[in-house]
Amino acid sequence: MPNPQFLVLFGSQTGTAQDVSERLGREARRRRLGCRVQALDSYPVVNLINEPLVIFVCATTGQGDPPDNMKNFWRFIFRKNLPTTALCQMEFAVLGLGDSSYTKFNFVAKKLHRRLLQLGGSALLPVCLGDDQHELGPDAAVDPWLRDLWDRVLSLLPPPPDLAEIPPGVPLPSKFTLLFLQEAPRMGSEGQRVAHPGSQEPPSESKPFLAPMISNQRVTGPSHFQDVRLIEFDISGSGISFAAGDVVLIQPSNSAAHVQQFCQVLGLDPDQLFTLQPREPDVSCPTRLPQPCSMRHLVSHYLDIASVPRRSFFELLACLSLHELEREKLLEFSSAQGQEELFEYCNRPRRTILEVLCDFPHTAAAIPPDYLLDLIPAIRPRAFSIASSMLAHPSRLQILVAVVQFQTRLKEPRRGLCSSWLASLDPGQGPVRVPLWVRPGSLAFPETPDTPVIMVGPGTGVAPFRAAIQERVAQGQTRNFLFFGCRWRDQDFYWEAEWQELEMRDCLTLVPAFSREQEQKVYVQHRLRELGSLVWELLDRQGAYFYLAGNAKSMPADVSEALMSIFQEDGGLCSPDAAAYLARLQRTQRFQTETWA
Repeated sequence: MPNPQFLVLFGSQTGTAQDVSERLGREARRRRLGCRVQALDSYPVVNLINEPLVIFVCATTGQGDPPDNMKNFWRFIFRKNLPTTALCQMEFAVLGLGDSSYTKFNFVAKKLHRRLLQLGGSALLPVCLGDDQHELGPDAAVDPWLRDLWDRVLSLLPPPPDLAEIPPGVPLPSKFTLLFLQEAPRMGSEGQRVAHPGSQEPPSESKPFLAPMISNQRVTGPSHFQDVRLIEFDISGSGISFAAGDVVLIQPSNSAAHVQQFCQVLGLDPDQLFTLQPREPDVSCPTRLPQPCSMRHLVSHYLDIASVPRRSFFELLACLSLHELEREKLLEFSSAQGQEELFEYCNRPRRTILEVLCDFPHTAAAIPPDYLLDLIPAIRPRAFSIASSMLAHPSRLQILVAVVQFQTRLKEPRRGLCSSWLASLDPGQGPVRVPLWVRPGSLAFPETPDTPVIMVGPGTGVAPFRAAIQERVAQGQTRNFLFFGCRWRDQDFYWEAEWQELEMRDCLTLVPAFSREQEQKVYVQHRLRELGSLVWELLDRQGAYFYLAGNAKSMPADVSEALMSIFQEDGGLCSPDAAAYLARLQRTQRFQTETWA
């Protein structure tokens, strides 16, 4: 590797922060600088004291939370016993990615910047605040910030004088080479690294458990606009255990039709076997890919061809294009000036990588296979709230899945990769296995037997609360209050019979809100206000915990507003005291949320 070196550390939830970090790595290589790019939780954080220059790229998720792959780092860096001189030798810069429609916009980046200064670090630049809401997306803030960053970095780490910068139109060497095998190897069989029943270590992303699917049942009415599935897996012998509030991660695959189309457009033989070799000594092969691997396996299980491509995709594709007209258009899409046009072509209609390659057929047909893993990101696992308790369903795991499908100006409907793939699996037609593993969620329920719990879960947001209610009832905890919202009683009232049976046993108080059954729409926040005196009594006098799960768009703000009015009208608090009361509930973990976009 060339010297000198610096470090880029990222915390990424949806892949944007990782993409920006890898862009930093590529731009460093063009400038002949050594650059390591790592997820924050895979980096030994105690080594930070020896790092002279670090760029942190971090997203903010949910209600101001750090992404999953930086949570351990986050806990460590905010330890109270860290000395104020711990990072006095370190120069740093923080690039944040957020969404200004949320109240805690770029909260993680701002808080990290302040903390690094407290620990003695020197900031190269003010924190960068990338905003998803900007018409050009985060790049509107990121591009000018990166120009300033490179000026600072190159003054600290001048590149070797005898090496010229690699110009933008020249492709960098690929990370891997694909060595094609002339014949199938005699030993071993292709397959994923998986956790086997009876294995000592619990399943994980690098070794998921192939869980048999037991049932895949539609739970919305036939005339309802949305297909929602209750899916059950058998986890016998997997070593998986979970509690209410935990999350299952599922590794989806591309459809066979898309795999075939991709191989056709790129002129690839799906049955061709290859081994993967990294070009650099510090780069390891993806653990999810077998060695040797077939093209079909790579495209089916690894390359995210159904995702919307990022700007970096167009930059590399332009470098690889040999077709003058197509290359010209690709260069335009990858330039700072072409971002509005790229947004209209790609982001607004949600055009996929596969569809873009079909639009640029001459370029696609000439892509060297070595560049596939540089060009196309890996399929990311999808997280689902677990909707069952092991106390009620031992050795089973259930999830509630809304199948994502919507129309844009493109002829073909847009489909969610994981939800559509899960919906297509039919255990009635033969054995079906799904790669999965479990991690702790952001909801934790009280263990004290008499503590009441108020749960607000509209739509599929009710899933973690079904797990909690099953678990609490099995433990003799009956003070459960559920505010559930849906459109129609007879179309999308999930688990209606189960809730009614628990009400008859005095284990549950259910408050439904059917938004479309009357002229005025009625949502969960309206039901909360109607029962304001009960909510105030439970929270203020009985120490209840309050939980909220569901769509992140406007519902969390609407529910918080309803609580504020309850605190004022039923609790007699003035507006500042009501805000302080809500903040205290959040601080003491008595108000917890799990929301998703």
